[in-house]
Amino acid sequence: MEVKELIFKEIENLPEPYLGEILDFIRFLETKTLSQKMELTTASETSLKKDWLKLEEDEAWKDL
Repeated sequence: MEVKELIFKEIENLPEPYLGEILDFIRFLETKTLSQKMELTTASETSLKKDWLKLEEDEAWKDL
C-alpha cells in the first residue's frame, strides 16, 4: 500500500476535531515548500545576475 493510501485510511478513522489540525499541517508543508523554492530562486538569481548583465548576453538575446 502506498503512503498516500495509508494516510487516507488513517484520516478516515480520525475524530472530526483533528481534521482541522491535519489541514493546517498540510498547508504548513505547502508553504514551507514554496518558501524553500523561493529561496533557491533568489539564490540562483543572485549568482547568475553578474552574467545576465553582460553586454554579450544582451546581444545573444536581442532577437527573441
